[in-house]
Amino acid sequence: MRNPHNETLSAQGPQDRPAKPEKALPERKCILSARHDGRDTLVRLAVSPDGLVLPDPLARAPGRGAWIGVSRADLEIALGNGKLKGALARAFKGAPLTIPADLADRIEQGLKRATLDRLGIELRAGNLVLGTEKIAQSARSGAIVWLAHASDAKADGVGKLAQAWRVGEMAEGSGMAGIILPLDRAALSVALGRDNVVHLGVTDAGAAERIAGPLDRLMHFIGAAAPEGPPGRDSPGGPTPADAPAAHAANDDLDTKGE
Repeated sequence: MRNPHNETLSAQGPQDRPAKPEKALPERKCILSARHDGRDTLVRLAVSPDGLVLPDPLARAPGRGAWIGVSRADLEIALGNGKLKGALARAFKGAPLTIPADLADRIEQGLKRATLDRLGIELRAGNLVLGTEKIAQSARSGAIVWLAHASDAKADGVGKLAQAWRVGEMAEGSGMAGIILPLDRAALSVALGRDNVVHLGVTDAGAAERIAGPLDRLMHFIGAAAPEGPPGRDSPGGPTPADAPAAHAANDDLDTKGE
């Protein structure tokens, strides 16, 4: 019998090992809606040294930050009626701030760039399969854990790869088809340094999780359907955030570091 990858032989079976406690999902509070949600669906706003409010797509910028969990359409309304200005003033204790008129555009473009950058990293790590025939072969063998298509992919190509994926996953009739990305083939091709990237398959569950981080934020912000991701995420076949315990920050409408 083949030993599972990266697992050493042991006399102790999996059923004998103590179960790991379920990790709480970190949450933040949206300064506009006052709703709590997981960090993967909220966007962090940071302030530059000169007081300019800027998006922090990866939530890593140092210093204080505030979180928004509304869609782009709702953010534009809040920009127009002054609600965002008031919410930021409260969050940053009245510090002088400058909110750019194109903040919504900056957020969307920043989230797209973060998603494309992550795809590039995973391609270089060998976790992405490109090319229709290669993806189909990998999908039928069960090697594809997550399937995605450019926004301008043709329906017949999407359908053929989706069928191959369902066969490999022994999920025929389930309707699994992968996700239509909010990114066209031109954007994917430039980011990945390949010609005509229309479809991509992910072969590593960890890579799929890492891609889902910025992609979830992007999809939520533009008001698109939730991504179809690996089990364990907010996706078919996996638990939703409601299935896991929440972890509220003591001052969850404002953080003091890009965590």
